[in-house]
Amino acid sequence: MRQNKKKYTRIIGLTGGIATGKSTVTRLLREFGYVVIDADKIAKEVVDVGKRAYLDIVKEFGEDILDENNRIDRKRLGEIIFKDEKKRKKLNQIVHPIVIQEMIDKIKQLSYDKDVIFLDIPLLIEGKNMLEKHGLKFDEIWLVYADEEKQLSRLIKRDKLDMKSALNRIRAQMPMTEKLKVANVIIDNNRGIDELKNQIVRLLNRY
Repeated sequence: MRQNKKKYTRIIGLTGGIATGKSTVTRLLREFGYVVIDADKIAKEVVDVGKRAYLDIVKEFGEDILDENNRIDRKRLGEIIFKDEKKRKKLNQIVHPIVIQEMIDKIKQLSYDKDVIFLDIPLLIEGKNMLEKHGLKFDEIWLVYADEEKQLSRLIKRDKLDMKSALNRIRAQMPMTEKLKVANVIIDNNRGIDELKNQIVRLLNRY
């Protein structure tokens, strides 16, 4: 997948926690000229009308999940899967392999002239075994880290939440302490944009 005629392409998984600043890191990497493949964007594309995941989802969940334009109504589908664990797993079984294959295909296309390709995957660590099982391998995993106090302040400001709601969202995710054990590289995003840029530059200089 990653070996080509010109060079070996390093595949780096980029992940984080809610309000740790992963989106900012992704933006900076692109500004520095690096390719970042966005798993969330692909996940939205593969359920567009007529796409393979779309057809499989409609077959499984029925046409009641469609809106007036025949698009999948995420709210309706969400109401179904959050009430039923089996249906949530079924949706993931449909969507995840297709998203992973799309990422693998993009890596193949881009690897001929790229030394490094980043994959922005929010739940990378939680789903690492599943990703690898479907053929997606990583040379490194970069984790964008912020302490809970910083996460809280950012989340309250960004999403206009109260303290309790923000805390519930943070603690619904895998603890950052667990993610730290898996990551190869920790990007500390507690100290502002200038320090964040400096860290990224230092990391990129290794390549």
